[in-house]
Amino acid sequence: MEHKNVERKILGYPRNILFTGLTSFLTDTSVKMIYSVMPMFLMSIGASKASLGLIEGVAESTASLVKALSGFWSDKIGKNKPFMLVGYALSAVIMPLYAFVISPMQVLLLRFAERFGKGIRTAPRDSLIAGSVTNNETGRSFGLQKAMDNSGAIAGPLIAFALLSLFPGDFRLIFMLAGIPAILGIFVIIFGIREVRKNKAELFQKFRFSDFSKRYYLFLGIIFIFTLGNSTDALLLVKANEAGIKVAFIPLVYLITNTVAVIAAIPLGSLSDRVGKEKILVAGFLIYALVYFLFGRTSDTVAITLLFALYGLYSAATDGIQKAFVTDIVDKNKKGTGLGIYNAILGITLLPASIIAGVLYDRAGSAAPFYFGSSMAFLSFLLMLAFCIYGRTGRRA
Repeated sequence: MEHKNVERKILGYPRNILFTGLTSFLTDTSVKMIYSVMPMFLMSIGASKASLGLIEGVAESTASLVKALSGFWSDKIGKNKPFMLVGYALSAVIMPLYAFVISPMQVLLLRFAERFGKGIRTAPRDSLIAGSVTNNETGRSFGLQKAMDNSGAIAGPLIAFALLSLFPGDFRLIFMLAGIPAILGIFVIIFGIREVRKNKAELFQKFRFSDFSKRYYLFLGIIFIFTLGNSTDALLLVKANEAGIKVAFIPLVYLITNTVAVIAAIPLGSLSDRVGKEKILVAGFLIYALVYFLFGRTSDTVAITLLFALYGLYSAATDGIQKAFVTDIVDKNKKGTGLGIYNAILGITLLPASIIAGVLYDRAGSAAPFYFGSSMAFLSFLLMLAFCIYGRTGRRA
């Protein structure tokens, strides 16, 4: 039987969806306090641009298998909250430790541990959201998740900007304070989120490739190609700095992206519920291709600032909607596993993507990684367009 959420809604959303969003807001505030200044901090302790990509790629990719395993395990035992609690707690403990590093290798180790925590929590969290949805509003629900995530990504850089303005160059102070919001997020999980009850007879016990549709695997293939050109955002921040935007203002530039994403995420998510998620994703890939092409073409600070805004529109049109689409094409008792594999593909592919982008930046100039990313996105746009046409002629395999 389908899970029916009969609880009274809070601000128009089921309790779990709202409080999961609040947890993401608090955690992302912490993460983006660190992330918005990490490229400059790494370069201050001797890291190259290639190593920026390597650190991010290794951290994400080596923790990616955990995303698939935690998703399957949560489906197997029918529980999501324990994985969320452990995953968010691990990240909260790690964040202040960045204040004590003295080499890029130490950053890599901490980044791996923090991303490992994300690997544990991501698929079970998304599965809990999917299980808490009412009225088939997956796009709107994941849109809220995306909006809350990006609201944290606004608050984090703002706090970092304020601290850098008061204490110029004191990156370590930012790292020390970054753990506070993440710790508050743990209390939201404990007291605000309730486990979604599942019928034990319907639990997913054994993985088989045939349990997932052809459309699911085709979609993963498109995501793989797109992600090859979707390297770490750290290179965007480096590009902005090299174009003449001062270090203290880099967090504010990143804030523009997240502000646009917050404003657009819920409307685009709701629109995707009505017109089809594939159509919104087609538009999102095309926007990304345009943005990255123009990042490669210009070094004008005004143009780059506008591109960061357009990048936020791409983010709102893809991140949450991709997850919502996965939940729509995967069976109810396999959502954690399906989302886990999807998240693992993203993480694993980030390693070659970030290495390619970093090497291109160092050896072929600042435009090269952006042209490469634009090409991969445009190919994904064409494939997603074909996917939409295929979807009309042959639904689920």
